[in-house]
Amino acid sequence: MLLGVNIDHIAVLREARKINDPDPLDALFLAIKAGADQITIHLREDRRHINEYDVERIIKHSNIPVNVECSVDPDIIEIIAELKPHRVTFVPEKREEVTTEGGLNFNDINYANLDKAVHFLKAREIETSFFIDPTKEAVRSAKGIGVEWIELHTGTYTNIFAMLNSNLSYTPHSIKELEVERSRLKKMLAKSLNSLEEAANSAEEYGLKIAAGHGLNYQNVSEICKIELIEELNIGQSIIARSIFSGFEDAVKEMVKLVK
Repeated sequence: MLLGVNIDHIAVLREARKINDPDPLDALFLAIKAGADQITIHLREDRRHINEYDVERIIKHSNIPVNVECSVDPDIIEIIAELKPHRVTFVPEKREEVTTEGGLNFNDINYANLDKAVHFLKAREIETSFFIDPTKEAVRSAKGIGVEWIELHTGTYTNIFAMLNSNLSYTPHSIKELEVERSRLKKMLAKSLNSLEEAANSAEEYGLKIAAGHGLNYQNVSEICKIELIEELNIGQSIIARSIFSGFEDAVKEMVKLVK
C-alpha cells in the first residue's frame, strides 16, 4: 500500500503568523527521504494554507508524484492545469468548514462542470480522482464521469474509532451524535468498515484505482490497511501532529512502517 503525505498543516502553521516559516517545501524533501510515495496538498479557494506559490515549487522540486486536492472552481482548475501535478483530486469545499467534511455529493454538484473539468485535465495528461463517500452509488457516479481514481472518505470510520477507543468523548471535541453505548459503537464501526470494503469492491469492478483518507492516524490505520483493494492512503494531520514531538522525518517513517 502506498502512502501519500499531506503537508497542508505545515502551511496552516505558517499562515498563523503570516510569515515564511515553516516552509512546506522543506517537508517535501524530508517526506521523500522518509519513504513517502506521494505528496498531497489542497489548494483551497480561500487559500487558508497552501497557495499557488507552494504548489508551483512543490511540483517543480518533487521527484515523487504530487496530488493536488481542489474544488471544481474554474479559476483553480486553470491554475492547476498550468502547474501540471501528477493527479488532481476533486473534493467538496465549504468556506465555513474546518476540514473537508465528506465526499462529493453528486446530487448537488453540477455534472456538466465536473465533467468539463475532468476532461480538461485529462487532455493535459493529468490524472483525476473524486473524493467520495464509501457507497456503491458514489462509485458508480464517479465511473460515469470518467476519472481514473476514487478516494474513499474514511471520516465516519475514524470518528467512530476515536469515540470508541480514545478519550475523545471526555473532551470539548466529543462528537455528540456518537455519544452512544459502546456496544452500539462497535456495531457502527464494523458497519463502517464493511461499507469501505464494499465500495472498494465496487470500484475494482469498474476498473477504478482506489485510495482512501481522512482522519487516519497511527491508532486506526491498521484496519484500513487490511482492505487489500485500497492501493493508497493519504494522511496528513496526524503525521504533522506527531512530528511536533518526534520530528517530521521520524513521524513519516513510523507511518510508512504501519502502512507497508
